[in-house]
Amino acid sequence: MLGQYLITFRETFEAILIISIILAYLARTGRKSFSRYVWYGVYLSLFLSIILGVFVWFVYGTLPKTLQVLFEAITAFIAVVVLSSMIYWMAAKGKYIKKEIEQRIEAVTTRSTAFGLISISFVVVFREGVETVLFLMPFLLNDTVGTIVGMILGSITSIIFAYAIFVTGIKISIRKFFYFTSVLLILLAGGLAGYGTHELMEYLKLSGINLGWLAENAYVLNISSDSPLHHKGLIGSIFAVMFGYTVKAEWTRIIVHGLYLAIALPLTIIVYRKQE
Repeated sequence: MLGQYLITFRETFEAILIISIILAYLARTGRKSFSRYVWYGVYLSLFLSIILGVFVWFVYGTLPKTLQVLFEAITAFIAVVVLSSMIYWMAAKGKYIKKEIEQRIEAVTTRSTAFGLISISFVVVFREGVETVLFLMPFLLNDTVGTIVGMILGSITSIIFAYAIFVTGIKISIRKFFYFTSVLLILLAGGLAGYGTHELMEYLKLSGINLGWLAENAYVLNISSDSPLHHKGLIGSIFAVMFGYTVKAEWTRIIVHGLYLAIALPLTIIVYRKQE
C-alpha cells in the first residue's frame, strides 16, 4: 500500500501543482472568468482516466492465465519506462515549468479560446491519470484492496498538502520535494523492473522456453508464506513494493533490478544537482 500511496500522492500533486499555476496566472492577469474552462478540462480528464483504468482491468480479466502473466510483465515494463522518463523530465525541466505554463496560457487567453484552456488542463491531468493507471496496474492485479486504499489516501493527502502550500502559505521547497520523491520512485521502479522480469520468466516457463541458469533461483529465503516477513506478508509486502524484496528471485530478475538501479539512481541525482 505504501508504494501505491506514494505514486498516487506524487502524480496527484503534480497535476494540482500545474493546475494551480494556471488558475493563479488567470487570477493575477484579470482573467479569472476563464477558470471555468480549466475545470471543464480537469473533470473530463478525471472521467476518462477512470474509464481507462476500468477498461484495462476488464481486458486483463478476459485473458487466459498464460496471457495474464505476459500482460503483467508488459504492464510492469511500460510502467518502469514511463515512470523513469517522467522522473527524468521533472529533474531536467522542473524549474522551468511555471514559466512555460504561463507562456502557453498567455498565448491561449490572448486569443480568447475556451477550447485551448480546456485542452491544456485536460492534457495535464489526463497525462497524470494515464501514468497513474500504468504505474498502479501491476500492484492492482496483485493487491487490489491495498492499491485502492493507497490511491484514496494518496489523493487525499496530496490535496491537503497542496492546500497547505497554495492556500495557507506554508513554505516548502518544491524542488527538494520532487528530488526526494524521485529517489523513492526510482527504488520503486527498480522493484517493478524486477517484478516484470519475474513475470516474463513465468510466461516463458509456461510457454516451454528454457533460459537455463538465467531462469534459476539465485537465492531462496527460508521464510514461510504465513510469516509477516514473506513478500506477501504485512511487513515484507512494504519492502516488496518499495524495494522489490522477495523471498526468492531468479538470476535474471536480480541482474535487471541491479542494472536499473545502477543506471537510473545516479543519473537522477546527477541531473537534479546540475539544475541547482
